[in-house]
Amino acid sequence: MMNILIHDRKGNDGGSIIHANWSALLNNEETKVISDNGKINRCTCCFGCWLKTPGQCVIKDGYENMGRLFSTCDKLIIISRCFYGMYSPFVKNVLDRGACPYLLPYFKTRNGETHHPKRYKNKIALTAYFYGKIPDAEKETARKLVKANGVNLFSKTEVFFYDSFEEIKGVS
Repeated sequence: MMNILIHDRKGNDGGSIIHANWSALLNNEETKVISDNGKINRCTCCFGCWLKTPGQCVIKDGYENMGRLFSTCDKLIIISRCFYGMYSPFVKNVLDRGACPYLLPYFKTRNGETHHPKRYKNKIALTAYFYGKIPDAEKETARKLVKANGVNLFSKTEVFFYDSFEEIKGVS
């Protein structure tokens, strides 16, 4: 198994930012980094990942294998600017493009709520690191969002907040 790190920052050259001192986040394990290449399309809710190409998005833009990629990870790490208690648009798109194919189209009731069952057997630990000047009300919204994502992905969750992106790289 491996980690998946999804983040919304680009380097000065437009490439992905990876910091050597993120080793505490990554536990020195194999990590697939997903960053914005400027080509991600939004999920259109066409259900093609359920009906036409099970487990794989029908949109061919380099992010079509997110569901299968989720199936290979045991730790999903998200680093995102906090937008009104939500993920950044890029991170939200990646999660949408990964979550639907990761799940099955059927419904089951869990704890009095209707959810989709998992397509894959792995267990994912979801950790979100939000950055920015975040008011307390938005922090609470973000906590609830990550918790709800955890329920949908059958994940244990953790949420952390930082004033800047640069502070995250020093997590130990």
